[in-house]
Amino acid sequence: MKKFEYKITKHPAETFSTLVYYCSEAGECTLDQIPRNQAETLQGILNDEGEMGWELVEVAFGKNGIIGFWKKEVED
Repeated sequence: MKKFEYKITKHPAETFSTLVYYCSEAGECTLDQIPRNQAETLQGILNDEGEMGWELVEVAFGKNGIIGFWKKEVED
């Protein structure tokens, strides 16, 4: 059976100063008007963690920044 370890990372809103995220009344959430440098910042976080073997499980956006939930398979 596979085993995993998990970690949670926090990234402050200042890192994403112009990121716009909203949800509709139907509960559909999207990113809108993402400036190129902000997408590159998020891409850098994903690539840095991926190089260390972490796989993104979920990302949560809030007014104070984002939280990444990651997992990595561990050996028995």
